[in-house]
Amino acid sequence: MIFSSIPFLYYFLPAVLILYYLAPKKARNAVLLLVSLVFYGWGEPKYLPVMLGSTALGYLFGLALGAAKKPVVRKALLTVSILSCLGVLVYFKYTDFFLANLNALFGTDWKLLGLALPVGVSFYTFQILSYTVDVYRGDAAAQRNPIALACYVTMFPQLIAGPIVRYTDVARQLRDRAYTRENRTQGMTRFLIGLGKKILLANLLGEVCAAWRATQDGSVLFSWLYAVSYTLHIYFDFSGYSDMAIGLGKLLGFAFPENFNCPYIAASVTDFWRRWHMSLSSWFRDYVYIPLGGNRRGRGRQLRNILIVWLLTGFWHGAAWNFLFWGLYFGALLILEKLALLKFLEKHRIFGHVYLLLAVVFGFVLFDASGLSSAWMCIRGMLGLNELPPVSAEGLYLLRSNTVLLLVSAVGATPLPKLLAQKLNDRSPKAAAALQPVALCVLLLICTAFLVDGSYNPFLYFRF
Repeated sequence: MIFSSIPFLYYFLPAVLILYYLAPKKARNAVLLLVSLVFYGWGEPKYLPVMLGSTALGYLFGLALGAAKKPVVRKALLTVSILSCLGVLVYFKYTDFFLANLNALFGTDWKLLGLALPVGVSFYTFQILSYTVDVYRGDAAAQRNPIALACYVTMFPQLIAGPIVRYTDVARQLRDRAYTRENRTQGMTRFLIGLGKKILLANLLGEVCAAWRATQDGSVLFSWLYAVSYTLHIYFDFSGYSDMAIGLGKLLGFAFPENFNCPYIAASVTDFWRRWHMSLSSWFRDYVYIPLGGNRRGRGRQLRNILIVWLLTGFWHGAAWNFLFWGLYFGALLILEKLALLKFLEKHRIFGHVYLLLAVVFGFVLFDASGLSSAWMCIRGMLGLNELPPVSAEGLYLLRSNTVLLLVSAVGATPLPKLLAQKLNDRSPKAAAALQPVALCVLLLICTAFLVDGSYNPFLYFRF
């Protein structure tokens, strides 16, 4: 089940909110756990034991780490907990990748397992890891209530595609959280804005990308149209999901961390990754980069740590070579900026902004490709190296048909819409208060019409 679907919007979510608010406050964690299991099991019931097993291990290791006193015992427990948690992720996500590459390298004939990837496994694995590491460090007390910890791991708003919510972010809220009218209003507003971004922008941009994939047109125009459309598509798809998750969290009394902050207005790759998928960037910073030594052991070690982090970041996104190269690509750009470019980019922001957009567009071509050869074919088209006419009839038709969509999306990826809404609210707060519910109802109706009429409605990060 996905958020942008009729069953979720008109059956599951209303039923959840009714059950949740009718339940006594002390029982709401149990209700949330139950409905989260229903949500996850709706499409993949066979993988419920995997998630519950990982959660149970996290709970037991948390208790053991909280009770252990000797440093050597605590380190051993932490090591085993990390290996067991990552073992599940590696088994399902990377086994076939390793086997296929071993076969290619050594001429062996290991049989691939053909395992389907459990939805959300990358996200809930990182949440369990952050919990056990924080207990080991003393940043969080071990959670003795198994329902509370299971509620944290399985919570349906952020279970499938984030943001990655750390236990320390919500530990207090699992015990006691505020249910205010303002939170409910803000939550529903945020959810519907995210729904609009997903259905009215991301899905339509995704159709442009699907048209390019169907033809593999290598002309300059169509290659750039695809690359720009995908760059906007992935932003609105993923940030729209994050908005919906954060909004649902507010409806349930939780404050989830922000995940995006207008990343396409950045003027450097360094600034971009402070604004894009912020919960993942901060996770790798705090649980990988800093433990490796960060920037504390000389420039050489720092550059090595950056490469390790970005190699892992790419591999986290998928078991394929294009993801590994995508991570190394951004790692190399970050190192280049740190060594030479960053001060220049900060001083010449217009140049920096153009450079950043080009870097991101080429990066996301690599990210979306089915393989390295497919990525190179598209990049050749963008650079005019395919020895084809620069303009194709289909590319020109799609550009004309989607010009308004591209312009609206480009503006929507900036802070301008939010600034205009804030200005309207400051100038006429009563009018804004009266218009907001009407606008949100209209937005919901339009989204519903698109859902009833359309068929293209995937969430990209279900792949990860």
